[in-house]
Amino acid sequence: MDGLGRRVLVAAFDGWNDAGEAASSAITQLRDGGSYETVFSVDPELYFDYQYTRPHIAADADGRRTLQWPEASLLRPARATRGTQLWLLTGVEPARAWQAFSSEFVDIALREDITGFVAIGSMMSDVPHTRPISVFAGSDNENLRTTLELERSSYEGPVGILSVLGDAAERAGIRTASLWASVPHYVAGHTPSPKATLALLDKLEDLTGAPVPRGDLATEAAAWEASIDAAAADDEEMTDYIHQLERTRDTWDSPEASGDAIAQEFERYLRRTDGKPGDGPSKPGRDDPRR
Repeated sequence: MDGLGRRVLVAAFDGWNDAGEAASSAITQLRDGGSYETVFSVDPELYFDYQYTRPHIAADADGRRTLQWPEASLLRPARATRGTQLWLLTGVEPARAWQAFSSEFVDIALREDITGFVAIGSMMSDVPHTRPISVFAGSDNENLRTTLELERSSYEGPVGILSVLGDAAERAGIRTASLWASVPHYVAGHTPSPKATLALLDKLEDLTGAPVPRGDLATEAAAWEASIDAAAADDEEMTDYIHQLERTRDTWDSPEASGDAIAQEFERYLRRTDGKPGDGPSKPGRDDPRR
């Protein structure tokens, strides 16, 4: 079997793996653009710390006030169709028992004859909002990297639940890939980033071959970029910083760029900032697959 096969499970979680809500919004777009039914949901008592992820109370359609508990669920398409279909795994990142959590979902994935697994996440990065959002597409599966021309991450360090799920799926014989969008750190913690969500969905469609709904994301992405432009126009320091990020990004993206040229540009950037706290690049996202 080449690639990810015809039944691909796409996973994204709220929390640590979701800068600018780009990944969780991508799952929401997929869910709202199709017809899905819940296959399995975990028992929240086993995996969530309610002091960290509190239940919410809200009114239902009949006006009754009901408690809504943190959840994580696997959904399948309500109707079988030709071509590649996407299953969805979404919810809140668990606070405990990650190995048991992953085992439960991998068991359900095997029962559903899932052939491929794609983890989607987003991370805060030193990138300008004015340039295309970069998406890292990688895999630890050598055959999958060759077939789909994916990269191999060299990152070593703390990880989120997506990495644990991906490892469990790969060990169970499900081919696994990951997509990570780089969200400008200066806006990632303040507003949702539809431009990053759109970039993730574009890459997901390229990777799986499954048709992916975009809804109004293109319009929302343009409005998001315009709103940041307007905010930066009133802040000279922010404008200068964005221009520095643009020059660095353009250097990296230029056809003639070499490793030495990129290193020199980065050194010049560091000299300009003088190493002052808050002036230089922020730390990469903690689950940054490129580090």
